[in-house]
Amino acid sequence: MTIARTLTIAGSAAQGSAGIQADLKTFQERDVYGMSAITAIVANNAKTEQGIFTQPLGAIEAQIYAAFEHVGVDALKTGMLFTQEIIDHVSAIVKEENTGHIVVDPVMIGKMGSQLLRDDAIVAMKEQLFPLADIITPNTMEAAKLLEWETIDNIEAMYQAAKELHQLGPRYVLVKGGALADYPAVDILYDGEDFKEFRSERIDTIHTSGAGCTYAAAITAELAKGQEMKDAVGLAKSFVTEAIRHALSFERGIGSTNHAACRNKKI
Repeated sequence: MTIARTLTIAGSAAQGSAGIQADLKTFQERDVYGMSAITAIVANNAKTEQGIFTQPLGAIEAQIYAAFEHVGVDALKTGMLFTQEIIDHVSAIVKEENTGHIVVDPVMIGKMGSQLLRDDAIVAMKEQLFPLADIITPNTMEAAKLLEWETIDNIEAMYQAAKELHQLGPRYVLVKGGALADYPAVDILYDGEDFKEFRSERIDTIHTSGAGCTYAAAITAELAKGQEMKDAVGLAKSFVTEAIRHALSFERGIGSTNHAACRNKKI
């Protein structure tokens, strides 16, 4: 049996809705073989003082090399990297291994408000990781922070942000507009010459934990299977929209996107 192979290099989210957990669930639902390299454990809670535990650089490197050596990687995505040192090492390994497709989700702030990328790591991400990427997938808040803008609050600003982020070196930029409350859920894809909008209805729910991770992981899966970028983004947009439409609430604040939604609806 031949199956496309995907690797996620990201944080482990103990509550299961985001990070490595969301990525692996997405890979399974999109019919690819998923592997993971954990950069940090995120376990924020009301009882312990510490909720984020970064992993040793040696452990991160070993996980990545093991995936390439024992299975091989058709496409990989990065999520929460947290520190400059982790970005330095991950960028060097990714460049050395020369994988097929690279999706960079510049994870900065979690749904629960946790800071998931240190300020001093932003420059390293822009200078070292973005030029290696086939696509970067910031939401409007992340795009504004990357560009040192105060805010992005309309579609016109999303277009300009995509143009400026493309100058940092990725082949494609996808600026996600889910946070723009006065608009449909519109995302802007830019390849340096042409723009394409991906729109869906806005779903009235707070239960969107893991949506960004899921979207980027679905793009990664489709690229691994050989889809062209525009088709990969379109399929991923449909997948995450259904995951949000049928989101899971545990009656404890923000709930999770439902990774099985498309399968359960036989879409």
